[in-house]
Amino acid sequence: MLAAATPETKRETTLRERRCIVTGEVLPERKLVRFVVGPENEIVPDLAAKLPGRGIWVSADASLLQRAIAKNLFAKAAKAQVKTAADLPALVARLLIARIQDHLGLARRSGVLVTGFDNVERALTARRKPALLVQASDGAADGFRKLSSLAASQGLEIPAMNVLSRDELSVALGRENVVHAALFPGPLADRLALDAERLEGFRPRNTGGTGPNPVPNERQE
Repeated sequence: MLAAATPETKRETTLRERRCIVTGEVLPERKLVRFVVGPENEIVPDLAAKLPGRGIWVSADASLLQRAIAKNLFAKAAKAQVKTAADLPALVARLLIARIQDHLGLARRSGVLVTGFDNVERALTARRKPALLVQASDGAADGFRKLSSLAASQGLEIPAMNVLSRDELSVALGRENVVHAALFPGPLADRLALDAERLEGFRPRNTGGTGPNPVPNERQE
């Protein structure tokens, strides 16, 4: 998924690069997850990249993070004995989901998000266009196709975030059965797109709305 970022955010997230301790590849920070050594010598995810201490960076990919654990690469990078939880990839995924849900909740309260198929459809044809489409990973495929076709007919290339289920979206937005939403341009849309891109490396991405128990289009929010 392409990140819907402002020029300033693009410069910031593209120019800052770090080396993945697993592959040795130098990548923009937005494609990596930062870890630090905690007070009990445990490896702690630092998704906001703000915790004190020397950062240890791993590509945002569950299999690469598992390899870092299996090969004791965190200890080598820290040059010290450290404790690494076996379920660290699952923990990172949970933390990313929580961050995304927080962003969505803030976007709703700030008035920069609309929910429901009809409201998203109207937003795509309004003067002020959305910067990011949000779609439940287990939503019906026909709803995804209709909104994508409408965006294309408007000459729009709007990235879509579909890494959360309808239940996860509903919890974040305080509504039942949320399948479709859209965010207008701004920092929240930027942050959501970046965190969703990282989360894709920790859970399968469903691009067609063919997940378990897809919601019929007429009932989607």
